[in-house]
Amino acid sequence: MWLAHALHESGRSPLLVDGDPAASALRWSELANGFPFPVIALPVGDVHRRVNDFLGNRQAVVLDAPQLEDHPRIARSIMRYANEWIVPVTPAPIELDRMAPIHGEMADVQSLRAEPARSSVLLNRTNRPDATRTGPDADAREALTERGFEVLDTQIARLDLYAQSFGNPVQAKGSAYMDFAEELIKRQDEA
Repeated sequence: MWLAHALHESGRSPLLVDGDPAASALRWSELANGFPFPVIALPVGDVHRRVNDFLGNRQAVVLDAPQLEDHPRIARSIMRYANEWIVPVTPAPIELDRMAPIHGEMADVQSLRAEPARSSVLLNRTNRPDATRTGPDADAREALTERGFEVLDTQIARLDLYAQSFGNPVQAKGSAYMDFAEELIKRQDEA
């Protein structure tokens, strides 16, 4: 949700696709009395075939995928559609451990695509707002890099602002999500 708002505030016109059967993005939009961009629910195994029906003149699509372990068919379909895969990872041992099977799934889905997707990790709910050379966030960044993952420069700190924002309007300006959106836009421009 925050990324979609940051893209909107950056002048992009996003479509947010809620692919999670829990429909939390759609519910958030409803509780906040709507957002300045469309939010649609598509918790189906053929998302990759349906998204363009809703795209219109949108300049960006943010796809909220369910956990791969819980809904593999939906998550794999979203991965077939998206050109950029962002895996949010908390710098904790349990999260780092689950990345090995995700790496395998990503390789499998890449084989189904005409062109490979770009994939990276977003350190999320970190202990510090900025990347540092020491501590658990830096250790997680190093471990993920050693395992072959590209880790984005931007990281999202553990803040009540984000944790308590469900159901409320979002103002991304000045947040780490604006930095995240800018990093993604730059990556797309370079691609």
